Amino acid sequence: MMKFLQAVSAWLAKWTPLFIAGVAVATYFMPGAFAWVRGYTQTAVLGVIMLTMGMTLKDEDFRILASRPLDMVVGALAQFTFMPLIAWTLVRVLGLPREVGVGLMLVGCCPGGVSSNIMSFLCKGDVAFSVGMTTVSTLAAPLMTPFLMLWLAGETVDVDAIGMFKSILIVTIAPIALGYVLNAMFEKRSGYREALKVMPGVAVLGLACIVGGVVSAHGESIVKSGALIFAGVFLHNSLGYVLGYLSGVAARFTQPKRRTISIEVGMQNAGLATVLAGKHFPAMPEAAVASAVSCVWHSVSGALLAGVFNAADALVEFRKSVKK
Repeated sequence: MMKFLQAVSAWLAKWTPLFIAGVAVATYFMPGAFAWVRGYTQTAVLGVIMLTMGMTLKDEDFRILASRPLDMVVGALAQFTFMPLIAWTLVRVLGLPREVGVGLMLVGCCPGGVSSNIMSFLCKGDVAFSVGMTTVSTLAAPLMTPFLMLWLAGETVDVDAIGMFKSILIVTIAPIALGYVLNAMFEKRSGYREALKVMPGVAVLGLACIVGGVVSAHGESIVKSGALIFAGVFLHNSLGYVLGYLSGVAARFTQPKRRTISIEVGMQNAGLATVLAGKHFPAMPEAAVASAVSCVWHSVSGALLAGVFNAADALVEFRKSVKK
């Protein structure tokens, strides 16, 4: 049975973008399927996702963070500078409605997404750096996300920074800490190590539930304002990839690190943004819709970008073979 679950998990990790997109489309036509993913249930699902991330963390990962402080500083600055400011600029340049703008800025102010680690692995990036960036940005999120939202969106909407701080502690830091403790206690047990191989699939299923829950509640709104929302999400995500890569060039990172910082900066934890939007901006359903669209698109675009990087490697190898 465990081998079967591991195979399913590997399949879900490989086909995450298509699976998430498929769930979103199916839920639009069958909204009742994920109507149960609301409120505390939605929060609990995100907590499970973050728990799976914590269960992958070891003392070695924190030693890597300590041994590469400059890399992490560059990554954190890029993460919490480019994405919030890009979102703020797009809201004004595109003239996005206030509700959509809040959702896009919330995505921009959130930490990096867990699936970015998978994408970094797929494109031969620096996986340790990827895990480190995700960890650092997630640990900083309880302070940075409320502060940035209050600074960038506080003039137009009422931002409960203290409430958001508490929410992020509950749904991110607490489950990550629990996962880390579980890993420290049981990592030497073979049964636990086998169970860890199932966790990527659990994370993907959790993300699918969050996306499905939002589509179930706001499917019609997504379709009606889809073009406008997608334009903002697409530009926000794409500019994040570009500026992330350029920051790696400016810092003179190696090619694997450049790819990793590009993916880490561009791919946000839109699942967290979706939960926060539903909890702290209930009068603005379009904010949650913008976050949900980001959930889907970031997974799709991350896989596409990994494919582009791999195609570039294949082209280089082909040219070398021709010269020989």
